[in-house]
Amino acid sequence: MTTLNRSELLFVYDAQDCNPNGNPIGDNRPRRDPDTGKGIITDVRLKRYLRDQLQDDGFDIYVKKIAGESRTRTTLIKDVLGGVSDAEDLEDIEDIGESFLEAATDVRYFGATLSFEASDDEEDEAFREALNSAFPNHYQGPVQFLPAKSLNEVEENEEYDSLTSVISTGEGNRQGGFDLDDKRIKYGIFPFYGLVDNHGAETTNLSAADVERLDTLCWRALKNQTTSRSKLGQEPRLYLRVEYAEDDYHIGGLQNLLDLDGGDNLLRSISDVVLDVSDLLSTLDKNRDRIETIHLIADDRMTLDTGDEAISGDQLATELDSRGLDVHEIDVVDERDLAR
Repeated sequence: MTTLNRSELLFVYDAQDCNPNGNPIGDNRPRRDPDTGKGIITDVRLKRYLRDQLQDDGFDIYVKKIAGESRTRTTLIKDVLGGVSDAEDLEDIEDIGESFLEAATDVRYFGATLSFEASDDEEDEAFREALNSAFPNHYQGPVQFLPAKSLNEVEENEEYDSLTSVISTGEGNRQGGFDLDDKRIKYGIFPFYGLVDNHGAETTNLSAADVERLDTLCWRALKNQTTSRSKLGQEPRLYLRVEYAEDDYHIGGLQNLLDLDGGDNLLRSISDVVLDVSDLLSTLDKNRDRIETIHLIADDRMTLDTGDEAISGDQLATELDSRGLDVHEIDVVDERDLAR
């Protein structure tokens, strides 16, 4: 049995001159709330970054492409278990569930659907039946995020949308005009809220080491998995994991405790942003007796309004400490190596 304290996550990142989450049924335009104009990034998009970073770190994952292609669940489970190809191979594994959870790191975090249907195009019916007998229909992931809505109203940059690529012939003539479908926002700052459920952790064998790995994984995933042409321009700005001393307690809705000083007019980069964290600090202060530790990374290029003064991100740990809260400042590089 896994014993963990419950944790809440607050992960803020911004997007400048890029498309942080295109909508495939909306001409791949950046997602926006039609009523407020605020940008949207889905939890699915964030989890994809995290899964890809786990894989780059050398951990196997279940939800992935193999050789660049999406595969059926039967193929995915064969791959993650390694060397399993039929029902007899499954029988040779002493505890198939434990072996799967040990190998499939992403399932320990986010859960997975494990119903194996005939539509999976797997010829071996006995293998499908053995899989369905060995596994529950799904694992409920103990780590969940809400979709993030930007703190500001985002604007799409129409100039990028009109770009074309021109190919020259050998004679030097400009020919062709291939639309790059280049849809980007000018700027948005997005707070993700997440929860690490201590009870759900028991179901997927999520360990304390797995949770601690999140403290660098989120930051590094944004740094390393957003290097494509349309995704470059996203940067992590603030990460908080509030670890509670009481098993079944959490504050909830930490993302709603953030605001922008001076509204959201003409935000074009992090230098234009003053993030009001006064409500967040006050709420954490009120709950200090229920909080074990606040695990923290903050970008020193970000300006924070505490209610009393403006500070840079690298001063946030000192501010929390002055309020009697136990703070762990995360060293992304050193703790990355420990978490591998």
